[in-house]
Amino acid sequence: MTTSVTDNPDEQRFEIHVDGVRAGFAEYRRRDDVIAFTHTEIDPEYAGQGLAGKLIRGALDDARSAGLAVHPHCPFVRGFIVKNADYLDLVPENQRARFEL
Repeated sequence: MTTSVTDNPDEQRFEIHVDGVRAGFAEYRRRDDVIAFTHTEIDPEYAGQGLAGKLIRGALDDARSAGLAVHPHCPFVRGFIVKNADYLDLVPENQRARFEL
């Protein structure tokens, strides 16, 4: 199984593909130097394979490399950051309480 995470700015979402087939996405809104993640979804046939985590890791890595601050409105993204504290620095310190981080 080959997976890839790509940004689809026209649709305002990161997508994860499995063997070339889109298996899920993480929607976002981008404004200036902030990317706000709003919703994450994995197609049911791909559930339980850890793809959501791979998708969010790829999206957050992309945000880091672009120098973007992250606002995790999506509960899955927020939970991922809670479990992977090495991404906490992407959320501005003055916004962490807002997201219960």
